[in-house]
Amino acid sequence: MIRLDNRHPIPESLRGAIVALGNFDGFHQGHQAVVGEAIRWARAEGRPAIVATFDPHPVRLFQPDAEPFRLTTLEQREELFAGAGADAMLVLHFDRAMAAMSAPGWVEKELAGHLGAAGVVTGEDFTFGKGRSGNPQVLREAGARFGLSGRTVGPVCDGEGVISSSRIRDALKAGDCATAMRLLTRPFAIRGTVQHGDKLGREMGFPTANIALESYLRPHYGVYAVTGRLPDGRVLPGAANLGIRPQFEVPKELLEPHFFDFSEDLYDQEIEVSFHHFLRPEAKFDSFDALIAQIGADCVKARELLAGIGETGV
Repeated sequence: MIRLDNRHPIPESLRGAIVALGNFDGFHQGHQAVVGEAIRWARAEGRPAIVATFDPHPVRLFQPDAEPFRLTTLEQREELFAGAGADAMLVLHFDRAMAAMSAPGWVEKELAGHLGAAGVVTGEDFTFGKGRSGNPQVLREAGARFGLSGRTVGPVCDGEGVISSSRIRDALKAGDCATAMRLLTRPFAIRGTVQHGDKLGREMGFPTANIALESYLRPHYGVYAVTGRLPDGRVLPGAANLGIRPQFEVPKELLEPHFFDFSEDLYDQEIEVSFHHFLRPEAKFDSFDALIAQIGADCVKARELLAGIGETGV
């Protein structure tokens, strides 16, 4: 997978591509349909397939104080796009200058000029340009001047309505891992570097790999059955606490996975933790002995729930 940047020239070999255009945070079933259509179109015409994604998300520019909401990092999206069959990912750096561009001007500068794209695929509800004045019709009309064709993909629905990032966020905030997994077609996963902590988990007999939540959406605080993917590809089952650790005096928001039957040093390594089942909310116990007993019970339950998980983590 080649990563492109809209602030730098595009290799000549990738000009004339078919581009899937959107935010694609989460890369759920609806996003997969848009990217899949772009890849099919590109293959049919012998062209490269590029997935263009905005970073930072436009919401972060216009609402800098908005609570964290990301479902994926840029690196995770790059891997997901590659797995879908795209040839490259284009990062569109969303800033004030881009936000102020007219919709036709954006098509001319970014899609026709910078990319030299032959075709663009979006969802039907895609908007762009100053004041979100651009839509798929504007894209097709503006692009026609430069030989740029446009296609749209309708919403993907299930029995409860349109599949969207908002529904996935709502499910995760409710601790509903099953719904999030179904809409994403994979478990929600947080990726981060293991940091040194206060070693409290180790003292209780349950060492943890502490990870900061950064810009990720905060799922419902509590204990989860999880799997962790290590840099070497190994997948480990475990139980994780996500939250502020109410048992301890100073609240500290962390993801703290404990991997079963594992004692290797993970400090400063990047791992990805996937959420499979919500076990219980965070709680403060009457004593550390009661907390330790509950953690033991959580681990037993998590082992049972994860018994069918394979080496791929699904």
